[in-house]
Amino acid sequence: MSVYSLSKEARRKFEGVSCATLCTALFKRGLRNQFIQDVRPVSPKATNMVGQAFTLRYIPAREDLNQLSVFQNPDHPQRAAVEQCPPGFVMVMDSRKDPRAASAGSILVSRLMVRGVAGVVTDGGFRDSPEIGELDIPAYHCRPSAPTNLTLHQALDINIPIGCGDVAVWPGDVVIGDREGVVVVPAHLAEEIADEAVEMTAFEDFVTEEVLKGRSIIGLYPATQERTKADFAAWRQSKGR
Repeated sequence: MSVYSLSKEARRKFEGVSCATLCTALFKRGLRNQFIQDVRPVSPKATNMVGQAFTLRYIPAREDLNQLSVFQNPDHPQRAAVEQCPPGFVMVMDSRKDPRAASAGSILVSRLMVRGVAGVVTDGGFRDSPEIGELDIPAYHCRPSAPTNLTLHQALDINIPIGCGDVAVWPGDVVIGDREGVVVVPAHLAEEIADEAVEMTAFEDFVTEEVLKGRSIIGLYPATQERTKADFAAWRQSKGR
């Protein structure tokens, strides 16, 4: 696991910025593939999901090794991962972008919720998705999927680097989810990305207000006119931002 520990201040900053803004900040650093593909919220939440990644990897199920009896083993990787994911972390599951069988269901997600886990992400699907959507934990998946995970997925590895929706996720990376989707910020960049995203968000909010008033984007976005810079400085002062 990464030795990085997400600071309370960075967590607070990530809670108030969009995945779109974060993707632009990452793009500036040459990182173009950090937004998890084909994953969306089961039910949108009022605030962002923020936490470091704790991972679970599935491989294709082999029928003789994937009977219901495997769940009698307390060390079964799926069950063990649910009990080991630290509070404040986000459990990220590599289901090979295959939503034909569930990555987890409402009982396991409920257990993560009561343990204080910050969220759950899979590039597959969740069963009991209506119930998961009502829980007080952010959950992201490709689409609902009623069949048990054993049908197609065999849980194998806990807290190793994985792929999720075409994004490489290392344990300890910072995972942020908003109402659009999920972005992964490499741990070593998290603090500076959080700072930059807050600054970018302030400017974007200013621009949005100006555009809604009828102002042209030319010279405004990006801020290529001195007037824009002066107006933004005055706006920040008036808003306390």
